[in-house]
Order: sequence, then C-alpha cells, then structure tokens
Amino acid sequence: MSDVEVDAAELLGQFEGRESVAVAFSGGADSALVLAAAVRALGAANVLAVTAVSESLASGELERAAELAATLRVTHRTPRTRELERAGYRANGPDRCYFCKSEVLDSIGRLAAESGFRHVATGTNADDAADPFRPGIRAGSERGVLTPLLSAGLTKPRVRRLSRHWSLPTWDKPATPCLASRVVYGLRISGPRLARIDRAEAAVRARLGTAGVEVADLRVRDLGGRRARIEVPADALSAAAAVPGLCEVVAAAGFDAGAVEVAAFRSGALNDLLISPP
Repeated sequence: MSDVEVDAAELLGQFEGRESVAVAFSGGADSALVLAAAVRALGAANVLAVTAVSESLASGELERAAELAATLRVTHRTPRTRELERAGYRANGPDRCYFCKSEVLDSIGRLAAESGFRHVATGTNADDAADPFRPGIRAGSERGVLTPLLSAGLTKPRVRRLSRHWSLPTWDKPATPCLASRVVYGLRISGPRLARIDRAEAAVRARLGTAGVEVADLRVRDLGGRRARIEVPADALSAAAAVPGLCEVVAAAGFDAGAVEVAAFRSGALNDLLISPP
C-alpha cells in the first residue's frame, strides 16, 4: 500500500466498534476529514455532523460546512452555543480556548446523547497536540471525546494529502479559526468586537479581490482600542499594502484608519505576547 492508503486504513480503523458518532464539524480540513472517514467506516446514517453557531463563527463558514455535509449525505445540526456566557471566555486570557471548547463540546455532547449517537469526535490532529498553545485540547480530553486524526498520528500535511486522495474540497482550505483568535489576549471578548473583526476581514478580502490580489490566509487582528493589523501571506504583502483604500475599509468596519498596519501573516502570531504556554 502507498503511504496515503496506509493513513486511510489507520484512520478508518479508529472507528472500529464505535457504532455511531457525532463529529464536531467546523467545516475545516481536519473536521471534514474526520467526518468523511466516519461516513466511510460507519455509514452516513450512523454519523451526525454538528457545527456550533455563535458570534465567533466567521461569515460564510456555516454555509460551506452545510454544503459538504449535504454532499456526504450526513444529517447536519447547527446548535446555538453561548461562549460569551462563560466568564473565562470573555476574559480572553491565554486559556480562552479551553472555555470555548468546553461550551462547544458540552453542547455537542448533549445533542449527541439526545439523538442517540454514542461518541463525539473532533478534528484534533497530531500537530495540534504538539503545539503548547492549545488549551482547548484539554477540554476535549476531560470529556472523553475521540480524536481520530491524533490517534492515527496524522499531521496537517498528511491530513491534506489524504483529503485530496478522497477528493474532499477542503483538502487545501486555509485554516479559519474562530474570530476570538484575532483579539490580543487580555482584551475582553464581546459580540460587537467579534462582529467588527468579521466585517473588517470581509471588507479587506473584497477590496483585495477587486484589486486582483487574491490571498488564502487573511487576518484582521484587534490590537485594542481602534487599532488593527491586517495580515496577509508574505508573498502578497507588497501588493496588498499598495492597494488604495485598504485601511479605510477597515476603518469603515469600526477601526481607526490611522491605526491600521499591514504585516505578513503568521499563524498564532498573538501567542508571541505570552511568556509561557497556558
């Protein structure tokens, strides 16, 4: 067998004897692969896709998740989750993700139990587990959720390789973490703050697209007050910075045009402000 076929067999083996599973399905590459594997291993009738809907979900993500769930012929549920009701989440400390995942997984766990699905699975992969800034993984561990990608030893590149092998449209989808991940630690998370970031990112992407600058990874970081940082891939930085009116569209979303900078994108950039992992 080829390497990708070995990975496929190992991943499918994680569902042996599981009977039924509810997948925490964000629509990203990792959770999409877990969902597809569960369908292959257990059959669509024994799999439930669950996408948590809250202020932290970026525009367009729910629709894309629904499309893939429909393609896989899986029942797709979209419970409203209330991360903002958790003080630890609102406080936005280095452990914010723990409180977020706790809310999401508690909601999915209740829905799974009510619907007769015996297990809950997430898209945590082997690279995630090696990252010291992943407090959300602890929330899953405490609740006994399945982590098929991690158990199969699949890193992000191998997730993408197998996803492509299975012709999943998410195989090259850029990571789209929750909107709260754009807020510098210590700034209080609120609905209006998340909505402002969402508007700004949508506006920046539209302006860049009009100027012919297509970027996969894009972030608008909330640095406090009305300060923001637009981040695009390094190879598009010069072109993006030259687009007229870019800072103005961010200002229209609620920031200050004079306090907007443009920089190279780097995943987890806000973690640099931490002295040590949570």
